[in-house]
Order: sequence, then structure tokens, then C-alpha cells
Amino acid sequence: MSLIVSLLAFIILMSLVVLVHEFGHFLAARKAGVPVYEFSVGFPFSPRIATFYRHKETEFTFRLLPLGGFVSFSTDGDENAHKLFGASPLARASIMAGGPLFNVFFGFLVFIPAFMAKDGSTLLQAAQSSANAVWMVIAGTFSMFGHLLTGQGGTESISGPVGIAAMAGQAASQGVIDLLFFTGVLSLSLGIMNLMPFPGLDGGQLVMVLIEAIRNRPLGTKAYQVINVTGLMLLIGLSIVITWRDIVMLVS
Repeated sequence: MSLIVSLLAFIILMSLVVLVHEFGHFLAARKAGVPVYEFSVGFPFSPRIATFYRHKETEFTFRLLPLGGFVSFSTDGDENAHKLFGASPLARASIMAGGPLFNVFFGFLVFIPAFMAKDGSTLLQAAQSSANAVWMVIAGTFSMFGHLLTGQGGTESISGPVGIAAMAGQAASQGVIDLLFFTGVLSLSLGIMNLMPFPGLDGGQLVMVLIEAIRNRPLGTKAYQVINVTGLMLLIGLSIVITWRDIVMLVS
């Protein structure tokens, strides 16, 4: 039963914070006038099973694997997302930053009822506590990655899907308040991680937009594809290593 609870909690919470992230990209793109052709609930590379709503050029869809979600700026005949890359550097930067910023804001909102229930705080007091908690998570996450990059720390403090699932199940079993706190931390962690200047992440995209603005000419879609694929492969490799470590720790 605990395994089922952990798995369900992981799928629901991870999908929630990823959809919040993608909704931030979606709203920023709409505001910038860049078309979003698909907003999907589910894993990107799994088959589409249904289109449940259409608005303007956007299809809202379900994918076969119910984990996470994504927005697509590409469509048939425009696989390179020319309208996205044809937007101004400022517009593209706002689109890339929209997802992480929405995660941070969502984490702040989720903490407020958690503090009100836990401490009996007023709304203002809970909002202040929530802001302090957001800052602590942001500072702690950047400090952790700083130690990791400088060789002063290992990957012990980073969890993969298996580790997150175990923590999600534990939080769910402890009650609503712990579940709210965990959801807020998970959303903040996803937002902050995506702001890291690493290829394949939103932060890496922001760095490339900055380089284009300094050079006053685009890098080109091929350069973006090579950089993003390289970053994605490195992230997948790191995820495999961390997931294997989490499995070994759980088994032992």
C-alpha cells in the first residue's frame, strides 16, 4: 500500500508542479504574441490519446503517460519553431523565465495555507512566513548547487524520481499540512533548478538569448538543437546515476 501511495503522490504532485511551470511558459508566450500549438498533460514523448479543448491555435491534449506536461511552439511545417525564435530577445527571455517564476509564485501560495493551518497565523503573518520560507529554499538550493559545482559537495542532497516518490509518499502519509509544504518545496526546487545556466534548462536558454543580444545576431536553430540535445543527454545521464543511487539506498 505504501508503494502505491508513494507512486500516486509522486505522479499527482510532479504533474501539478510541471503543469504550473508549463502554464507560466504558456501565459508568457501568449502575452508576447508567440503561438503555442499544444499544451499537453502527460509525458512529452508518449503518444497523444485525446484532444479535449481547442482555443485559437492551441490544442489542449492528454498524453498516454500521465506524468508532467509540456507546451509546444512547433507545428507541422514549422518544426524549428520559427515564430518563437523570430521573437525579440526580451520576449523570448520572458517566455523562458515564465515557467520558473510561476513555480516560485506557486510555492509561495501553497505555503500560505500550510502556515495558517500549522501555526494558526493570520493571512498576513502566513504570507510573511511563506516569503521567508521561499527565500530560505532559494538560498539553500543555490548554495547546494554552488557546492556541487565547486566540488565541495556530492549529489547526496539531490533526489531523482525514486527519491522524490519516496518523499512524496511519506509527506502524504503525514497529512495535508506536510503534503502542502512538500508541494511548495517541490515547486520551488523545479523552478530554481530550471533557472540554472545549464544547456537544456530554461536558464541555459536565457544565457543563449543573452549571447544573441550581445552579438546582435541569432545563434541559429541548429546551434540551439545541438546545445539543447547535449544538455538533455547530460541531464538524462545524471538522472540515471541519481535514480540508481536512490534505488540502492531504498533497497539497503
